[in-house]
Amino acid sequence: MDPAGTRWRLCPGVPPVFLRVVHPRLRVRADSVPMLEGMRAQNRHRTRRTGRTAIIATIAAVVLAGGGVIAGVHAMARPPAGAVARPAVPAASSTGTEQPAGEGARSVDIADRDEQLSDALGAVAGATAADFSVAVLDTASGAQAVYGNGTYDTASIVKVDILAALLLRAQDAGRDLTAQEKAYATVMIEQSDNEAATALWHAVDGADGLAEANERLGLTGTVGGDGDLWGLTRTTAADQLRLLRAVFGDDPPLDAGSRAYLRGLMERISVGQDWGVTAAAETASDTALKNGWLRRTTTGRWDINSIGRVAADGNTYLVAVLSSGHLTQAAGIALAEDVAQAAVGAFR
Repeated sequence: MDPAGTRWRLCPGVPPVFLRVVHPRLRVRADSVPMLEGMRAQNRHRTRRTGRTAIIATIAAVVLAGGGVIAGVHAMARPPAGAVARPAVPAASSTGTEQPAGEGARSVDIADRDEQLSDALGAVAGATAADFSVAVLDTASGAQAVYGNGTYDTASIVKVDILAALLLRAQDAGRDLTAQEKAYATVMIEQSDNEAATALWHAVDGADGLAEANERLGLTGTVGGDGDLWGLTRTTAADQLRLLRAVFGDDPPLDAGSRAYLRGLMERISVGQDWGVTAAAETASDTALKNGWLRRTTTGRWDINSIGRVAADGNTYLVAVLSSGHLTQAAGIALAEDVAQAAVGAFR
């Protein structure tokens, strides 16, 4: 990430043709999209997959040899690697009084759902050394579950949060977004433009403004990045699910117009950036999403995140996948898609 607006190629000096041979979904963008976000899909309208093709080791050499390291990212090291812990079952009441039947049933249901999700992810977790967490919600039943309770760099998924904060400010002032704000918002979400994100980060007063908005949106574990390093905002899968509920639900603080506007942008993600939670959908047209990807200079490892809404088997799900510690960008994307598929599958 480069707050100064410097643009980076995915793999400088490596011909795009070579990259397509290595992995058909990775290509160098002609305009050198910032933060290495230059991936393209060969088939946007792909159907749900039941398995993943292994990513060949050559791609790691291509990315590393390309030297595509994000400038300005030095301060925050990746959390220690290790087994991902499932959130603890809520403790019994310490007052000694009997818990209301409804509340007890809800606690049991949450515990069961978490365990069901953990079981569904067992094979995926056992096959990777990367860290990941996922939260999923069935919008029809309201059932939800969370796997993992760690915090992760947001990379570009924070752009949804930035725009939500801007929309809240506009609501409070009783105004629409300006033409310039809309222009920034469009390319920030649809194309993951970093310069636009930095401009709107300033418009909401950076980390302080994000914290104010998040308090209203119900996010409790998200901390904005220092200075202009919005991509190093730290968050949890549970918080990203809360953000998705604010965008795709029907309740305040975002009003109906703000929710519809943000949803519309997330439904028009550029070709090549429609991976991730999309893998759990019937078709790519059934999704609204935002992805984030960042190679850390401190470790050389990749952060890969994907959040959004997907439709499958007649139901709609909100899914947030966060991960870190990947050797390659492609391996991280593969894991995010496997996790999204398994998580949604646990609710069917």
